[in-house]
Amino acid sequence: MAVEEEGLRVFQSVKIKIGEAKNIPPYPGPNRMRDCYCTVNLDQEEVFRTKIVEKSLCPFYGEDFYCEIPRSFRHLSFYIFDRDVFRRDSSIGKVAVKKEDLQKYHGKDTWFQLQPVSADSEVQGKVHLELRLSEVITDSGVISHKLATRVLECQGLPIVNGQCDPYAAVSLLGPSRSEAKKTKVKRKTNNPQFEETFYFEVTRPLSYTKRQFDVEEEDVDKLALRVDLWNASNLKFGDEFLGGVRVPLRVLGQAGVHDAWYFLQPRENGGKSVKVEDLGSLRLNIVYTEDHVFPSEHYTPLRDLLLQSANVEPVSASTAHILGEVCREKQEAAIPLVRLFLHYGKIVPFISAIAHAEINRTQDPNTIFRGNSLTSKCIDETMKLAGMHYLQVTLKPIIDEENLRQYVDRIFNVITTSGVRCPTVMCDIFFSLRESAATKFQVDQDVRYTAVSSFIFLRFFAPAILSPNLFHLRPHHPDPATSRTLTLISKTIQTLGSLAKSKSANFKESYMAAFYDYFNEQKYADAVKNFLDLISTSGKWDQKSIETPIMLKEGSVKVTIKRVDGKGSKAPKGRFMIKRAQGRNRFGMKNFKKRWFRLTNHEFTYHKTKGEGALCSIPIENILAVERLEEESFKMKNMFQVIQPERALYIQANNCVEARDWIDILTKVSQCNRKRLSTYHPSAYLNGHWLCCKLSADTAPGCSPCTGDLPANIQLDVDGDRETERIYSLFSTYMTKLIKMQEACGSKSVYDGPEQEEYSTFVIDDPQETYKTLKQIISAVQTLEQQHTKYKRDKFKKTKIGSQEHPIGDKSFQCYIRQQSENTTYSI
Repeated sequence: MAVEEEGLRVFQSVKIKIGEAKNIPPYPGPNRMRDCYCTVNLDQEEVFRTKIVEKSLCPFYGEDFYCEIPRSFRHLSFYIFDRDVFRRDSSIGKVAVKKEDLQKYHGKDTWFQLQPVSADSEVQGKVHLELRLSEVITDSGVISHKLATRVLECQGLPIVNGQCDPYAAVSLLGPSRSEAKKTKVKRKTNNPQFEETFYFEVTRPLSYTKRQFDVEEEDVDKLALRVDLWNASNLKFGDEFLGGVRVPLRVLGQAGVHDAWYFLQPRENGGKSVKVEDLGSLRLNIVYTEDHVFPSEHYTPLRDLLLQSANVEPVSASTAHILGEVCREKQEAAIPLVRLFLHYGKIVPFISAIAHAEINRTQDPNTIFRGNSLTSKCIDETMKLAGMHYLQVTLKPIIDEENLRQYVDRIFNVITTSGVRCPTVMCDIFFSLRESAATKFQVDQDVRYTAVSSFIFLRFFAPAILSPNLFHLRPHHPDPATSRTLTLISKTIQTLGSLAKSKSANFKESYMAAFYDYFNEQKYADAVKNFLDLISTSGKWDQKSIETPIMLKEGSVKVTIKRVDGKGSKAPKGRFMIKRAQGRNRFGMKNFKKRWFRLTNHEFTYHKTKGEGALCSIPIENILAVERLEEESFKMKNMFQVIQPERALYIQANNCVEARDWIDILTKVSQCNRKRLSTYHPSAYLNGHWLCCKLSADTAPGCSPCTGDLPANIQLDVDGDRETERIYSLFSTYMTKLIKMQEACGSKSVYDGPEQEEYSTFVIDDPQETYKTLKQIISAVQTLEQQHTKYKRDKFKKTKIGSQEHPIGDKSFQCYIRQQSENTTYSI
């Protein structure tokens, strides 16, 4: 989900590897061990939770997490919790990385010291203040100055223990100052509208005596205004601190007026002092990416060069192949290339071209596609994208079994009988690999099988069995016992896929030879060959014709079912799921229930608990729209609505990332429905009218255009401009290698002799064609670089610090401002 900024879209994403923690302080009891888990938070909002590692002070997690970030944030935080069966889980420590510091740790395994978790430091959100200094003439004609402080509103306050009832405390700080004033409490909202004004005397008349006042006239520059946000609590421990700001009155200047947004800050010296080394440390690998995507026409020159790659002779002179040559890792080039070619339906000819070239360079058929080449990485990435549903329907029912050792034979059978479900794009690629390999190595009869099996078994099924959590087959990394069993099964699948007999020396465990002998029969080899023949037949099967339900997403969602009783607030006809609210006439928290949701390519269902029968089933063809629901409807965040012909289902997700994921996948799976709506109501129908448009008719057509106009098939379910922007970023990063490759082309073309050592890493079959392509690439990259620089300069000129978009206290933006003020000239 992108954030629009003056015609430019900004995408944020983060990929995290949560490794392990060490030296966790022991539990103060006889057991001393802890049951720890780790959470990932955007500010204070939890978006991911690892499994629980029991009875350990050095828990190993080994879990990966990726998400698109749908909103702005200040900190990426990680909390270590100790599970408590009888009470609320206790926090041990945290790692909070500021957004502006994420690039320091980009792609590096880093040990972070755990910091103490203090209620005074757990802050988020911003506040809008207006200050005005005015002169007041008293009855005696003496002039004094008063400060009018207006607290307008707050946004994004943290939710404490499931609720937020905020109020603001305003005080003037200075010598002999102690007065404080409070706003009214705003119930059940973390975006309160206060609109309250408070007055403070700043200077006193000289006629007053010192006996009444310690200071006759104070210096305004020495005073400051303090605004603290609190959550009104009924607990005996008192109200919870939500954050505060300190505004020196010197900001009033000559005009005497100041209107600005502020980020809330933690309270100084708020929490108990705890030695950092006492809390342990956490190993993380964080990759944060921020893409600034221009309108499509800006990428036309570079995009055209990329899409012509399959037709360039030789293919080593193409733009896509050159990207693979200059990148440090082939994987970072393969990811955006595959997504771009999938988007434009040209992935098969591109992979066929680079695979044909690699096969021609291969001398031994036994080493075919064994290296980490651009070809192998592109095919790997294509299988991950195109084959995810194929994996789900083939392996997930078996992976979910508790004792996997008893189901090795079943795993083999479901794989070798799943050829009909293999996606068409994968079949076309395998067909091309098979033909190229068979043509090159005509003597070797098995190469037509090994060329395909090296991908489908070795790089697709085996990794999915070994690490099912990475392929969404299981929610978490398997426990050690299950992981051991999966490893043995994965080895067996690899061996069977290679069509070669394994000797005991090939295994670390001697008993694996006997284990393999069970499958060492001709019928198993025939089954593998038939399977490989089937999936390497071009265009024979179409995955859209599959009738078997494919599980796309499932999970427990909070407060899911909206129930309405016709006796109270009027329910819009044909809009809500109508069910008697057990005597309740109004909407409320008790009208919502927690349910387990399950989505397949056939239906959307919810269940009381996981594994039970469905309480309600919604056919995919009945979903007319899936849209967000504004928070004002029920004073609840992360809500969305699934609109059907005669009713609507209102759902609250656990966090913003989960809400975006559900909306995206529901929209994608239903977007081909013929009766999809073009407009909808972004708010609920309450108290006789729609909250969004105020219309009283419950059957009134929607007042806002639907936003879910997304394509459903994989060839279009990619943002081509975003992928081109990523490729531009890679070329820009490796510009020095592009220039060095130009030099290599010139050296090889002019001297046509032995290559210099620094040029030997490049594959250059035709120096003149490669040089020509390099020149076009550099020109396109320079043009985009100039456009990015112009955008940054324009943004620098237009942006106002203290605005709602860039509140005072936004250190990441202040760093950006400092960089822009230093870079006053453009050069490339």
